[in-house]
Order: sequence, then C-alpha cells, then structure tokens
Amino acid sequence: MAFLSSRRRRARLAPELDDEPLRRLLKSLLATTKTGTIATTDLCIAQMSRLMNQDTDDWDRRTHRMSVLADYLSASYLPSSWATREPRNANALVLHAWTRLVQGRSQGRLEDASEVTGSCFRAAELAPEDPTPWVVLLGVSRLQHWEQQQVFAVWNEVLARDRWNREAYLSMLRYLSPEEAGSRIQVLEFVDALCARMPANAPCAATELTAQVLQYHAVLARGGIEALVARNHWSHGPAAQALDRAAHSWVQPAFFRHAAALADLNLLAYALTTADRWQEARPVFETLRGTVTGWPWHTGGDPLTEFEQAQNRAAV
Repeated sequence: MAFLSSRRRRARLAPELDDEPLRRLLKSLLATTKTGTIATTDLCIAQMSRLMNQDTDDWDRRTHRMSVLADYLSASYLPSSWATREPRNANALVLHAWTRLVQGRSQGRLEDASEVTGSCFRAAELAPEDPTPWVVLLGVSRLQHWEQQQVFAVWNEVLARDRWNREAYLSMLRYLSPEEAGSRIQVLEFVDALCARMPANAPCAATELTAQVLQYHAVLARGGIEALVARNHWSHGPAAQALDRAAHSWVQPAFFRHAAALADLNLLAYALTTADRWQEARPVFETLRGTVTGWPWHTGGDPLTEFEQAQNRAAV
C-alpha cells in the first residue's frame, strides 16, 4: 500500500511546509551563506527581496514566509545587513524586527526593544496596508509586558489589515492564557467569539484546537494522577467538540487553502493520536505525506520520532 511506503512517506521537518518557492530560497540561503563575503550577502538579499515581492497582496502567504525566514535567519547577519542597506524597504525592516523578536523569545527579553519597535513603525509607515509590521509588534508587546490596552490596540491594527491573520490569533491566544497575562475564562471567551463569526476554513481556524492542545499540555505539565489520565481531556466538552469538527472537515479536499494548512493538519494529527482516535488520524497522515512541524510533536520528545511512531501506529 502506498501509505506504508517509507520512501514516499519519510518524515521530514519542513518549516516551509508546501511552499516550494520558500523551500528553494531556504536551500539557496544555506548553500550561499557559508563564505560570508559581500557578494554572497548581495546575492542572498536579492533572493529574499525577490521572493517577498511576490504575492504582495496575499497577506496570509507573506506572513507565513516572513515567519519562517525569521526563525531560519534568527542567528544570521543577513536581516540586519538588509535593513541597514535598505532602510526604507518595509520587507527588510519587518524581517530584521522579526528575527530580533525570535532571539528575544529565546532569551526572555529584547536586547534593544526601541530598535525593534522603531523598525516595525517605520515599516508600517512605508507599507500602511501590510499587517506584518503589526504582527511583529504584537509579539513585541507580549514579550515586553505592555499594558493590556496597548496590546489590544496593536491587535486591532492587525485585524484592520488582515481579518483572519493566523499568526496574530495564535499570538493573542497565548497572550490571553493563564500562563501569560490572562485566564482560562478569557481563552474560552476569545475562542468562542472567534468561532461564532469566522469562516470554517479561515487561516486562523486552528485557534480553537490550539487552545485545547495547550490546555492538554498544561494538564500533562502538572504531573501526577492528572497527567496519567490526561487523555480524558479529549473525551469531554469543548475539547471533544473541537476535535470532532476538525476531524470531520479539515481533511476534505481543498478545504484549507491558507499557507500554513499543513501545520494545522500536524496539529490535528497530534490531537487525534493523543486522544487515541487512530483511525481518524490515518487520513490526516496520508494528507501530510511526511511533512512535520516541530510543535506540537516536540512535546513528547524528538518531533520526527514522535511523528513517525504515531504515523506507523495509525497505519496499522
């Protein structure tokens, strides 16, 4: 059977997901940044600029590409070099700010918050319709513990430009969690309000299931008897309903069209397997064709190992 073919289904971490132009760029950046020469920098900047000048009005695709590039280049000199060379290029400013945000998250603080916020505001002035400067600023506001009124002001700027921005909804979900600045009630109210008005296949459709996976992880983290029976989380109330809805619709052909659809399907596969719903997980793995995201699989250990073990069990 094709599903059992390890050659066709070999798991691979692919932050670009199924974005082929982005995959080629990441591969090229890896191959051309080893020398660190000026000519290499020029080439890499030209390649990044070319990609980000494609699909200029597809905010969902642009946000995905910026996010992946920021993670990939968080330890690289390239974003800073690009922003220095082209201080009036909104793409360069956003990428530079986003890489600084990624670094700040890993360190627990921003080394130069004013520089990052300044880059975001300059990018917003240069590209007033682009939501990505505000998406980055939303992350900055959380990391810097801004007042809630300020955080929501930035959030509204994103929504004014991209109503269903996936990155922004997931960012606000974590902001409103009890682990950050909110409570479980605020999370439920946020998710309920979203589900009441968003299209079922919106880019942010996975917000509800993400909230349930985060709550499941919180149960596991408490340890003891609660962790031993954590699978029961998926058998009751909102968690079961969210999982039922996702399992019913997400794997339908062409249901999802947004850039991070495969990341959401990874989330669904993970949730179904942790709920012991293996038969329903099988078509999800078939759709993924071995494309793996680090989160949420890394919660149990190495993400590739966790994914492959779950995929093999679902195939039986």
